[in-house]
Amino acid sequence: MKGDFRTLPSGDDSWKVQRDGNQRATARFDTQAEAWNDCKNRARSTGAEAFLHNRQNRIRERNTYGHDPRNIKG
Repeated sequence: MKGDFRTLPSGDDSWKVQRDGNQRATARFDTQAEAWNDCKNRARSTGAEAFLHNRQNRIRERNTYGHDPRNIKG
């Protein structure tokens, strides 16, 4: 979905936060933890999803903020 945020490896041992659809990074950080925290905050403030990728570019974790289309009881 366009507008979601991703924490991605930056290739030089740093991490970047990038919004889907953008060519450039929104922010860069030295650690994955800092980037993931920023990514979640940006997604929370816009009602988007946040995706955490590992160094192999696989999704490790995701958080949904705003509309969640799943119908879960409880």
